[in-house]
Amino acid sequence: MDTKTLFGLTVIPATALGGIVLASLSRRIRDLFFVLLVFLTPLVEFVDMNFVSREWYRGTSRGFEVSVLDILLLSLLVSAIVAPRHGESRGYWPASLGLLLLFFFYACFNVGISDPKLFGLFELSKMFRGILLFLAVAFYLRSERELRLLIFALGMSVCYQAVLAFKQRYWSGVHRVYGTMDDSNSLSVYFCTTAPFFVAALTSRLPKLLKCLCIGTIVLACLGQVLTISRAGIIIIAAVLLGAALSTMSWQITRRRIAIALVVMLGAGAVTAKSWNTLRARFAESNLSQEYGQKKNLGRGYYIRIAEAIARDNWLGVGLNNWSFWVSNKYGPRLGYWFVPYRGTDDEPSYVLPPESNVDMPQAAPAHSLGALTLGELGIPGLVLLTFLWLRWFQMGASFLWKRTADPMRRMGVGIFFSLGGLFLQSLTEWVFRHLPIYYTIHILLGALASLYYIKRREKKAAVLEAELETAPMESPCLEPIYAARRWSAAWLGAPASLPASFPNGVFGILVSQVAAGIKACLRNPLPLLPWRRRPGRGGRFLMRALHLFAFFRHALRRRISRQNRVLLRLLTSAAGIFPTRSKLSLAGRDAGALG
Repeated sequence: MDTKTLFGLTVIPATALGGIVLASLSRRIRDLFFVLLVFLTPLVEFVDMNFVSREWYRGTSRGFEVSVLDILLLSLLVSAIVAPRHGESRGYWPASLGLLLLFFFYACFNVGISDPKLFGLFELSKMFRGILLFLAVAFYLRSERELRLLIFALGMSVCYQAVLAFKQRYWSGVHRVYGTMDDSNSLSVYFCTTAPFFVAALTSRLPKLLKCLCIGTIVLACLGQVLTISRAGIIIIAAVLLGAALSTMSWQITRRRIAIALVVMLGAGAVTAKSWNTLRARFAESNLSQEYGQKKNLGRGYYIRIAEAIARDNWLGVGLNNWSFWVSNKYGPRLGYWFVPYRGTDDEPSYVLPPESNVDMPQAAPAHSLGALTLGELGIPGLVLLTFLWLRWFQMGASFLWKRTADPMRRMGVGIFFSLGGLFLQSLTEWVFRHLPIYYTIHILLGALASLYYIKRREKKAAVLEAELETAPMESPCLEPIYAARRWSAAWLGAPASLPASFPNGVFGILVSQVAAGIKACLRNPLPLLPWRRRPGRGGRFLMRALHLFAFFRHALRRRISRQNRVLLRLLTSAAGIFPTRSKLSLAGRDAGALG
């Protein structure tokens, strides 16, 4: 057993266990882990270890990767379930999780029927960690406080990448900067994905210092995007920033807004004039007809033709992460692209190009299009599932476009919607959605979006429940305890002293009626509760139900409870008038204050 394997089997599990314990015991440490997780996402390839590494393979994953970020996300996830914050549930079912799991299980099936399987297992391990990251962020982010931490950490990360890009360009002389991501296109996608998020934060009701950070982040992201000299990236970041601004800004025209618009236009014009020669030379290198029309070069159209050839030959694809293997060995030569074939999954291939070769690199690179790559590897079913998954993400983000409000818990959903738009547009011409820094970044934003979506739906249901509590007379004498609680709350808390007419026929009304009738029966005839009775009678069973209900209330007021019990508690207390209005306070604290 080598040193790296021994380290992976001992130190990494011990570190993960220690992180879980610390995050469970301290809220501050959990917040620190989250900030580090977000900030270190673009640096993930500098803090990871590869097991069963195949660095020579030109795929989207080259080994079983374990990084510091995996330890942090595992600590966040387990601590959020084991020790949730006061008044919060241990977990819930985040939106789009079902489609994520369905896509993952289909990928597992695809790897099982494909050959070779090793490269697919590399990618499956990354997909599994992405799902865990999605859940960790969704369970952690429950309030505006955690959302502010996300804005701060992501803003610092984007600023660091932009400053590093300036250093690479003007200090190291790098023509197309790449930051910490080894490729300028990946850095371009990172800026396109994160910049709209800060436009939404800038127009939200946030502290001034955090807004200043957002302004600096947007400016540096735009300058860094220009330094990457990415043709599609420059157009896309301008489009998504404009869309995010128009969707979140106020339409009231004032002198201040006119001045801000003039400053933005002057700044954009100055940057364009300064970099005009470089951008013009970059755009003049090729056009759409050269990229997609010519069949002899390795432009974007080449990847689409390869994907079509694979789909005609095998509608289930060649297997997850097997694009480079099968294009180099079979489909590339069939279409006239003479790559150097792989020798298997264990032997490093030759890097010597034959004289008759018409390609730039010995082995084929992943398709520079997420759609073509998915079609070639996972086949038609995989492309359909991925399409539905993206549509679900867009639906979640689009639900925040209406009703316009400056509340960050609503406004940031709009920012994530345009972040998804920037990544989607870039994925039409790039594969870097699967690049680990981008993959982790978008899953962090998706986890935040799922949390905001869950909070919005929960508050909407609470508002509907409030609207149903209209005044109406109550006639059932078995509901006298609820009447008393309602009158008491009306006297001390100002709640309405009546319940809706439909309440006696509801589930809770029937339950209370049965419990009250059982208690009265027990008071009239206590014999069913005597110890010589082997089996309690009907009255005894009703009394036990009443005692269990009382124990449930006591437990709910003194300890953290699960989501299902908390929902029932909300229904009970709302019906009893204990919560006259919807509040943003925690359930436990509100209950204790209401019940004294």
